[in-house]
This record gives sequence, C-alpha cells and structure tokens, in this order.
Amino acid sequence: MTTQYSGKKIIVSLDGPYSIEGDILLVRKSQVVTENGEPISWKDEGEISVGSDPALCRCGHSHEKPCCDGTHCDIGFDGTETALTGSTVDHRQTLPASTGLVIRRDFTLCMDSGFCANLSTSVDEMADKTSDPTIRAQVIDMIERCPSGSYTYAPSEDAMDSEPELPQQISVTTEMTSEGPVMGSLWVTGGIPIERADGQPFETRNRVTLCRCGLSEIKPLCDGAHRTNHVKEDE
Repeated sequence: MTTQYSGKKIIVSLDGPYSIEGDILLVRKSQVVTENGEPISWKDEGEISVGSDPALCRCGHSHEKPCCDGTHCDIGFDGTETALTGSTVDHRQTLPASTGLVIRRDFTLCMDSGFCANLSTSVDEMADKTSDPTIRAQVIDMIERCPSGSYTYAPSEDAMDSEPELPQQISVTTEMTSEGPVMGSLWVTGGIPIERADGQPFETRNRVTLCRCGLSEIKPLCDGAHRTNHVKEDE
C-alpha cells in the first residue's frame, strides 16, 4: 500500500535513532492476550507527548525511551540495516487456498507476533479451507491483525491486496509473554514513508514493525528478538 507523501517521514539514522519528520502521532499500545497467552488485540494506552520532530531510540538502551538520549554513541551501537529492500511482491509466496481468498506471505517481514495462530489452528492450516465463509472470515481477521504485514490477502489472484484501515501513527508497543511484559516493536501504520540511512527508501506499506530493542537481525525491521531475549522496557 502506498500513500501520497504528506510531509511525514521516518529516517533511519546511521547507527543512531529514528528521526521523525512531520506531525506523526505517537501512542502507546499494549498487547491483549487470552488466559492461554494467545495475542488477540491491542489496548490503547494513550498518546505520548514528545515535541516536534523527535528522535526515537533504536538501540534499546536510552533512559528516556521511547526517545533517544544519545546512549547509542556510548555503547557503540551497530545499527547496520540488513532488511531486504524492494517490493514485497518480489519476496512473498502464495499459500494454497480454495475459492474465495488468495493468501500471500512475505516471510522476510515476519516478527513472530503470534496473531496468525491460536491453540487450535493457524492461518496456514486454514488456507485451503477458505471456501467456508466462517473460516474465511477467521483467516481475514487474523491476517488483518498481523502487525508487520507479513500476511496479506486478496479476493482473487489478479486483485490488489486488501488492507485494514489504519491511522497514520507510530505505536510504542508492549507485548505480553509467559514471563511478563516485554518491550515490543515500533508499529508504524497508515503508509508512512521510511528512509534508510543511505537515503534509499523502503517500500511504503500500511503495516511496518521497526526494531527498538537493538537486537534484530533484520534492522531496521523487527524480527521478534525483543521477545526471545525477554527485553524489559526499563532495560
């Protein structure tokens, strides 16, 4: 999904923070899970006031999170960007499915958020059963809750991907694990342009998850490292 440039942009600084241009709303969201730990939605925790054109922490060690305090310089943060560039069309695969839905997935974007599955089933397991309206609706709901946009769907093979309507904003997320809350990603929604440190643009998409713990191996995108390393917000 692309949008007309509105003066809003996120610029990845070389081994430094995310520089924000334009009036982009910054909010907090916490993950809502079932009693079995299955993520099902996000809870709005309110807006964050950071002034104009803020710089958001990318190394994960700022004492003023979500804003940068310069700690990346003290710790010698290596923010080398390794995420694939180009269009997701070049990377994604089409899952086998019956009539009524075409499901596509770009594995390079996945950050293992868990919204695509529950204890009884998953998008992959239901992909070939989407001729059933009930199953199709469940699959669509799961795909639209995928924060990274790794999963997408379309009504037919030659149709454009259908995307949920999401506001132009950056969400500072907290995720829930069996060991308690951990730092989540920066969830960028609404088609905000993101520019690499070398000046090259990433594909503008409706849903993007950016690393803010500094541990991802696909920087600047999130790969779920905050979860596997149990990174706490105050660390």
